[in-house]
Amino acid sequence: MDRKRAGIAATAALAPAAWGTTYLVTTQLLPEGRPLLLAALRALPAGVLLLLIGRKLPRGRWWGRAAVLGMLNIGLFFPLMFVGAYRLPGGVAATIGAIQPLLVAGFSIGVLGVRPGRRALLAGLAGVGGVALLVLKSGASLDGVGIAAMVGGISLMAMGTVLTRRWGRPEGATLLDLTAWQLLAGSVFLVPLAALVEGAPPALTATNLAGFAYLGLFGTALGYVLWFRGIAHLGAGPASFLGLINPVVATIGGLVVLGQTLTPWQVLGLLVALGALVAGQAPARPTPAAPVPAPTAAAPTPAPAPAGTR
Repeated sequence: MDRKRAGIAATAALAPAAWGTTYLVTTQLLPEGRPLLLAALRALPAGVLLLLIGRKLPRGRWWGRAAVLGMLNIGLFFPLMFVGAYRLPGGVAATIGAIQPLLVAGFSIGVLGVRPGRRALLAGLAGVGGVALLVLKSGASLDGVGIAAMVGGISLMAMGTVLTRRWGRPEGATLLDLTAWQLLAGSVFLVPLAALVEGAPPALTATNLAGFAYLGLFGTALGYVLWFRGIAHLGAGPASFLGLINPVVATIGGLVVLGQTLTPWQVLGLLVALGALVAGQAPARPTPAAPVPAPTAAAPTPAPAPAGTR
């Protein structure tokens, strides 16, 4: 990997690193049992802030594209992730989240026309195994709704990642603009849904506001700008492997804040997950087009027979 690509990967990895703190922030700083409210208050202020900075609206077909990407990456993904976080142990949720590189690889075949190499597939499987060793505990309870929410959310974001790579961004628009459009498109769906399903928000404490400010500024506004930049420059597949940073940071957060310790198996899982992340940075190869059969040469026209031989 050249120096420029490594630098882009390092900055893009800051996004899943920030997302790795979401579970800790949610459980320690935010109101309980309000996944739609949390999703709406995470998306809307960040989207408004970025729109005020960029001061640009989509044009033409990008209204539709922004709506699709906003629903995949924000409007549906956010609440499903919060549902999974509420209903599943953190280890189970993180292990399910680790399948994203494999999903991106599958979607990329049909949408982008690129096929993952054997190295990427093996790295994807190793990533799931490493994360499972790192965060999955024996006897972890499994909740059907939580599992469905996590699998659905990860699948939607995987497709959003692939489509973000396919569509890029319109000429003259910045990554701030693209991020703002998606956050606001998701908010248009989330805000009324949260009001309808969960009712009026509770009175927010200073602790709640600090948690929302952190998620909005670092985990959302800055995080998604860096994430979309990584997709644009690295490709959907390599960028998706950076998501393995998420459970690593979540585990380190537990060590620092909650006083947890690592077992030898967790150390092995940490090393395997980081190795899979590095191995997954190899660019995907374009799917070879079906060979076009060469035109067959027409049979030569026989010369007329000399007179007297017929």
